[in-house]
Order: sequence, then structure tokens, then C-alpha cells
Amino acid sequence: MKIICIGRNYAEHAKEMNSEIPTEPIFFMKPDTALLRENNFYYPEFTKDLHHEVELVLKVCKHGKHIDREHAHLYYNEIGLGIDFTARDIQKACKEKGLPWEKAKAFDNSAILGNAFFPVSELQDPIEFSLRKNGDTVQKGSTADLLFSFDQLIVHISKYITIKTGDLIYTGTPEGVGPVQIGDQLEGYIGEHSCFKLDIK
Repeated sequence: MKIICIGRNYAEHAKEMNSEIPTEPIFFMKPDTALLRENNFYYPEFTKDLHHEVELVLKVCKHGKHIDREHAHLYYNEIGLGIDFTARDIQKACKEKGLPWEKAKAFDNSAILGNAFFPVSELQDPIEFSLRKNGDTVQKGSTADLLFSFDQLIVHISKYITIKTGDLIYTGTPEGVGPVQIGDQLEGYIGEHSCFKLDIK
């Protein structure tokens, strides 16, 4: 199982990070050890600036390579919600030195995944999602604002790597990313459906 993450797929998030808006999808990988399905997340000792990034997650349902746009929708049939945790201080330091920054993104338990997946056919279009921190909404997103649609992501990723049944694609985060602290509680929603409730320990 692979965890494939999309960067800068919402224009307003790219702007808040002072980054260029991409002209094609940007993706990176997390190992399977990054996945966390539990309700408790333990703040890593190696960072002092951990940020939440809530994202819709596609579950790949069949193997594919060099997938064309016409058939891309056949390669996923369920959507969930997760968090791509980022050690922002480590990411910044790596970028300044021109180094890879996997250790800021791919560390253990950095990919939160809610227990609820929903058939694509049952979700309203556009899909609305949100993240609450300690009861306050801190991120709100809609698939209407995607720079690259789910089908475009499937086409692009499969040019370079084979996707397999069970792979997860984190499709990008909207604006509003920010820090979390020990004692915080994060709740993720697709529409009004609760997908996860996470306590930061």
C-alpha cells in the first residue's frame, strides 16, 4: 500500500505558503508506517512547529498504469478524510538547504486517516469538507476549488508510478493550515459526516 500526497492543489493554500501555483500536479510519498487510524496522536519530539493539513483521500480500487482521462474515474470509488501532518520547521530548514524534506512529511503517524469512507456516488458534488480545532473551524475546502481534479490526479500519477488497489491518494489541502499543540482536539468532517476525532497527546 502506498500513500501518495498531492501538494498545492488549492490556489489559496499555495498563496498562504508563498508558493507558486503549479501548472501540473505535484506529488510526494509517505511510507505505510505514516498511517494512523487511532484517536490519539503523540506530538513528535523532533519538531516545535507541527501543522495540520486536512485533505480528502481517494482509495484506489484497481491496478493501473498510464491511465487515460476517459477511464480515470474507474480507479477510485470511495473517498475519506485525513490529515497530512507537516513538521513545518524541519521542512523550512530542508528547503533552505535545497535538501529533500521527507522527514518533515513522512514520519511515523504523519498520515491521519478517518475510519469512514463514502462511495463517490453518495457524496454531493462539489464535496465540502472541514477541520475543527478545539471546536472552531480552522479549514474549509470544496472540490469546486481543486486546481487538478481527482481524474487529472489519477492520469498524472499513473504516468510515473503504477497505482494499486488499496493505495491512498491525499488530494491536497485548502487554506487555513496551522499549528497544533499538545492538548488540542481535531475533528474532521465531510459535509456533516464526522470522519475522525483526534486528540494530540
